[in-house]
Parts: sequence; structure tokens; C-alpha cells
Amino acid sequence: MTTAAAPVIEIHNLHKAYGDLEVLKGVDISAPAGHVVSLIGSSGSGKSTLLRCANLLEDSQQGEVVFDGEPVRWKGAGHGRKPADRAQMIRIRTNLSMVFQQFNLWAHMTILQNVMEAPVTVLGRDKAEVEDAARKYLAKVGIGDKCDAYPAQLSGGQQQRAAIARALCMEPKALLFDEPTSALDPELEQEVVRVIKALAEEGRTMLIVTHDMRMAHDVSDHVVFLHQGKIEEEGAPGELFANPKTERLRGFLSATVSA
Repeated sequence: MTTAAAPVIEIHNLHKAYGDLEVLKGVDISAPAGHVVSLIGSSGSGKSTLLRCANLLEDSQQGEVVFDGEPVRWKGAGHGRKPADRAQMIRIRTNLSMVFQQFNLWAHMTILQNVMEAPVTVLGRDKAEVEDAARKYLAKVGIGDKCDAYPAQLSGGQQQRAAIARALCMEPKALLFDEPTSALDPELEQEVVRVIKALAEEGRTMLIVTHDMRMAHDVSDHVVFLHQGKIEEEGAPGELFANPKTERLRGFLSATVSA
């Protein structure tokens, strides 16, 4: 009998509101080491907000965020709640690399420079070592020949793969993806999906917000369906997609497939 992997990310009873609008209403989620957890749900269900709270890009009003067994320390309460330890916050963020929907590459830097920037300036790693790693990761995502190109010279799929290489070059304990394929045309989307599938097969810990049900089915160990800020249903992808238990998930999957 194998021992369950320890969680890299744990969230307990998380509440998040923007003014009077409550976006997350007591969410619990866990991403064990080496597992892929996908978050699905309609627009406005709280998926991306949950991801940003996990990465401490957003402050939550209530609940626990635990990274690698270490709870985030807070000060204040309600809308005034903030991380109490800036050094802890930075350390957690640098171990949770995020890939955004819109790539967020620096337009004035080459692709190689984009990938190297954070490990050199944020982590203070040796420039020559980082360059070797950056070239390796760019080759890994299939654009090793684009090191000297600028973002504007690349397709959207190539830019997103560069963003994934940039995230990998931080050597994070987990990768967070926020709708990584939704800004892409279908043929370019598949380039990025192939890279994410390869990372899943390597045993990378990943938390993925996605509208792509096929990718969620194929790469995930666990799928969470959010509806109006709460977890409506969750489970292994084979079971969740084949036998949805709630009417809301059945309706969501029906609408997604027919879209």
C-alpha cells in the first residue's frame, strides 16, 4: 500500500469577496505532490480567483492557505487581512510559478531573456547556469530555436510555451495555470496542451483553471467543479465526466460539449 503524497497546496474554508460581492464561499482544495488538479466551471464561478488566492496574488478574508505544510501567517481580519510575513509570501510565490492566459512576456526582451529574468533578478542565481537551464526548458517546450526572437515574432502558441518555459526555469514546487489555452486558436491550443500533458506525465504538481474539458479529463488526477463560489462536485476525471451526480454539472458539461 502506497503512502498518499503530501499536499504542496492546501486551502481550507477559503472566503474571498470584492466589496459586497462574495466570490469564494468556503472552498477546500488540496493539490498533492505530483498530482494535477483541474478547476472547471462557468465564467464567474471563482476559479481564477481561487488560483490567485493560492498564489497570494489576492488576499482572502477568511480561511487557511498552506504551502508545503507551512500555513500562511496573516494579520488583520476581514477586508483588512494581509499576509503578515512578506519574506514568507515572496518565498511561497517563487515556489508557485504561474502561467497566465495572456502570456505576460516582456516585449522588449528576447525569449531567452524573458525566461532568464526572474531566476537571475529574483532568485539571484548564477547567470550562466540560468542560461543553460533556460535553453533546456525552451527546447523542452519545442521552441529551442526561438531564443533570440522577440515575443511579437512568435505565434500565440509559441508565446504561451515560452511562458511555460519561464515558469519552469524558476524550478517551482508547483505550476499554476490560469486558462492557458483560452486566448489561442484551436490549432495553437493543441501545441500548448501537448506541453501540459508532457509535464503531467513527468509528475509535475499542477493546479489548472481550464475551459478545455478534454484536457482536464486527460491530464488530471482530480477535477473540481466550482459553481457560484462553492465546490459543487469533485472527483477523479473518469467518474466526474462520465457520471456527473449534480444537475448543475450535467448542465455545464452538456453546454460545454455542445458549444
